[in-house]
Amino acid sequence: MSRGIEQLRALLGDWVADSKAFSEGRGHTIVTLTEDGKFMRIHSVEEDQRFPESLMIIGADEASDYCTVLYYDSRGVYRVYRTRLAGGEWTIWRDAPGFNQRYIGKLSEDGRSITGRWEMSEDGKSWKVDFDLNYTKVAGGHA
Repeated sequence: MSRGIEQLRALLGDWVADSKAFSEGRGHTIVTLTEDGKFMRIHSVEEDQRFPESLMIIGADEASDYCTVLYYDSRGVYRVYRTRLAGGEWTIWRDAPGFNQRYIGKLSEDGRSITGRWEMSEDGKSWKVDFDLNYTKVAGGHA
């Protein structure tokens, strides 16, 4: 497993996702390693059809302290993000003219939950919460 992917090890396993903004729906997210630990795969399937199915493939650059995320969802959205897990905080971010995004999630001390939110900014300076997104680990976590 690469140094970059190693920092994300706490994300491995099966998770249930929920949001107060979408309280009527829940999702299921499976985080696994692929290619002998060289990449991480995050596959999310929502139980409510209003939410898209998504896939993230995460890889690392040995000279960087963050990883690159290739994202795709069933709405036809393709994006490239950066991510890292440091100091108990998982961040995913994207700098794009007119539509900057970031996810900030706090990993619980026991590693069984993540409490977070997606934020957006048009100018990259003024951020507003788009929606909360929390995870609870239901299985796994060992590689």
